[in-house]
Amino acid sequence: MERDNVSTGATMEFLLLGFSELLCLRVLLFLIFLIVHLLTLAGNMMIFAAVVMEPSRPPMLFFLCQLSAIELCYTLVIVPKALLSLVVDGSTISFLGCAAQMHLFVALGGAECFLLAAMSYDRYVAICQPLRYAAVMSEGLCLRLALMCGLGAFAVALGLTAAVFRLPFCQSHRIDHFFCDVPAVLHLACTQSYTPELPLLAACVLLLLLPFLLILVSYVCIAVALLHIASSVGRGKAFSTCISQLAITLLHYGCATFIYIRPKSSYSPARDKVVSLVYTNLTPLMYPLIYSLKNKEIRGILRKMEDQFWPGRGGKEATSLFYLLLPSPVSL
Repeated sequence: MERDNVSTGATMEFLLLGFSELLCLRVLLFLIFLIVHLLTLAGNMMIFAAVVMEPSRPPMLFFLCQLSAIELCYTLVIVPKALLSLVVDGSTISFLGCAAQMHLFVALGGAECFLLAAMSYDRYVAICQPLRYAAVMSEGLCLRLALMCGLGAFAVALGLTAAVFRLPFCQSHRIDHFFCDVPAVLHLACTQSYTPELPLLAACVLLLLLPFLLILVSYVCIAVALLHIASSVGRGKAFSTCISQLAITLLHYGCATFIYIRPKSSYSPARDKVVSLVYTNLTPLMYPLIYSLKNKEIRGILRKMEDQFWPGRGGKEATSLFYLLLPSPVSL
C-alpha cells in the first residue's frame, strides 16, 4: 500500500468484508451463528439471573455471575455485526464505531482474563487453605477483585485503541474480517516499521501474559497440594474443582495467543477469521455448559427456579434441557 492516499479523521468509514468469499455457505453459516448466538445469550442470561436471585452467594458464584455478564456483553459487541456481514456483501462501520467496537472487545476480553486469574486464586485458597477460605475470600475482597478486573482492562484497552486509531490509514478501508479486530485494523496502517505493534505487545503482556502467569502459579500450588493428599477420592474431588476452569482457560488463552502474539508480517485473514469464530462464538457458548451448569450450586439454584416457575416439575431433572445435556453434576 502506498503512502500517497492516506486517510484520517472521524468521518472515515471502514468496510467489513466478513465472509464475502463464502457465497454459497452464507445462509448455512447465518443459521448456525444465529442459533449459537441465541443459545449463548440464553445460557449466560440464565446463569446471571440465577446467581442474582440467590441471596447467599459464595465467591465462586459471584465470579461466575461476573463472567456471564462479561460474556453477554462480549457477544453483543461482536456477533450482530458478524451476522449482518453474512446477509449483505460487506457492512460499513464508522471510524468511531470501529474504535468503540475494538475498545469494548479488548476491554471485555481483558476483564475476562483478569477474572479467570481471580477465579484461579479462589480455587487455590479453597484447596490449599480451606480453613481460612471464608476469612480470605470475603465479600469485600471479591468486590475489589471484580472492580480491579474491569477498570484495569478498560484502561489498557483505551490506551491500545487510542494508539491504533492515531495511525495513518491508506486509501483501502476494506477490513478483511467480521469485526474491528486489532491485527486486521493494523494491517491497513500505512507504515512499514514495527513501532505500531508495540502498544499491542504491551497490551498482550498486561492482559494475557500477566493473568496467565498468575493462573499458572495458582495451579502449580494446587498441584503441589494435591500431591500431599493421601486419599485418591479426596485428590479426585479436589482435581474436579479445577478441571473445567483449566479446560476453558487453555482454550481462551490458546486462541488469544495465536491471534495477538505474533508479528504483523504473519497476518492471515482467512486463518484469523476461523480462529476468531472459536473465541467469539464457541467459547462464550461453552462457559455456561462447562463452567456453570456442571456446578452443583448453580444446578441447585436452577432447580429452585424451576420449582418456582413450574411447580411440581422441579424434581424431574429430565424436563430441563440443560439437565438433559449435563446429567451428572460435578462440584466446582
